[in-house]
Amino acid sequence: LIGSDRRPGGSFRTDTMVIAILRPNEGQVSLISIPRDLWVSIPGWENQRINTAYQHGISVGYPGGGAGLLKETILYNLGIRIDHTAMVEFDGFRQIVDTLGGVDVPVACPYTDWRLIDPSFNPENENNWHLYTTGPGVIHMDGDLALWYARSRQKSSDFDRGRRQQEVLRALFVQALQTGTLTRIPELYNNLSSSVETDLGLGDLLQLAVYAPKMTNADIRSYYIRPPYVSSWITEGGAYVLLPNEQALQQMLTEALSPSTQIVQRQAIVIDVMNGTSIPGYDTLASTRLNYAGYETHIIPSDRQDYAYSVLIDKTPAQDRLQSGPILNVMGMPPVSLIPASDPNSTSHYLLILGYDYQPCFSPEKLGQ
Repeated sequence: LIGSDRRPGGSFRTDTMVIAILRPNEGQVSLISIPRDLWVSIPGWENQRINTAYQHGISVGYPGGGAGLLKETILYNLGIRIDHTAMVEFDGFRQIVDTLGGVDVPVACPYTDWRLIDPSFNPENENNWHLYTTGPGVIHMDGDLALWYARSRQKSSDFDRGRRQQEVLRALFVQALQTGTLTRIPELYNNLSSSVETDLGLGDLLQLAVYAPKMTNADIRSYYIRPPYVSSWITEGGAYVLLPNEQALQQMLTEALSPSTQIVQRQAIVIDVMNGTSIPGYDTLASTRLNYAGYETHIIPSDRQDYAYSVLIDKTPAQDRLQSGPILNVMGMPPVSLIPASDPNSTSHYLLILGYDYQPCFSPEKLGQ
C-alpha cells in the first residue's frame, strides 16, 4: 500500500509504504510499515532511500514501471515477494475516506501538529497554519483530517507517522465492514479507479473480499521498521538515512511473515469491555488496544459511571495467571486489578471495567506480538 506526494507533472516520492500480508488459512493479516528513509540497494541503480525507487523505475522505463522496481527493491533488501501494489495520492486518499462517509479513528494518544486553517488556503503562507490537536478519543475524520493525521510529522517523527497510518488503515477496515462497503465494491471500484493506481482488477478485489467478513481488527498484527531494527546514519553526501540492522530486522520480518500461535491462542479469548466512566470513547480505545495484542473484544453497556479504578474480572474456570497476566500487561494495569469470579455460564472469558484511573495512551510496537 503506497501513498505518494505526486502532483500533476512533477516528480514524486512514495513516503508512505505499508506491506499487507494476508494469510487466509490462519485468518491473519500482518501490516509492516516501511520508513521512507530506509537506506537500500535499488537493483540496477545505486544505494538510495527506498522512497525514490518508484519514481526511478518510471524514469528509466523499468519493467513493470515504478511498481516493478519497488517490488524488486523490497524483494532484494527485505526478502518479501510483493504480489500486488496499490498507490494513492493526497486527493485520492481524501476521496476514499469521504466516499466511505468519513472514518472513526480511535486516537489513544493526543496528537498536536501544524495544520492548514482551511484546505483551500495557500500552504506557502505561514500565516495560514495553526497548531491543531486531536484526541484522545474516537475522532470522526473526514478525508482532509484523516490525511493530516496520517501524514503530518513536523512535531513527531516518521516512526510515529507509521503508527498513525496503521491506525487509519485499521479504522478504514472497521468502517468498511460496518457500512456494507463490501457489497458496493463494483460501484466503488468504478468511482475510485481514477484515484488509485493498482494492478488489482475488480475480480481480484471480489475474490479477496470474501475473507474480510471473517476477520476483525484482532486478526491484524502491526509491525514497524523502526529502532532497534534500524539505526540513524549520515551518508557521505550528508543525507540523514536509516541503516537496517540486518539480524534484528530479519527476525522481525520472519515473525511478521509467519502464522502466530500466540495470536491464535489469544483469538480464542473473548474480553467484554465496559466503560465505567463518563468519558466517551474509553471502551473503544481499550478494545482497540486489546485488538492490537490479538484479543477479541465486545463492547457492552455500562451499569454505572463511577468506577474510580479499572478492574479485570476473570470468569474462566481455570483462573490461569499465565492467561490473565498478559492482558493486564497490555492494559498497563497492576496485578491487584484482577478479580477472580469464575462463571461457567459466561459467554466471555473476561470482563474489563474501565475506571477513571485508565490511561488510554499506549505504544502498539511495545505490546509484544
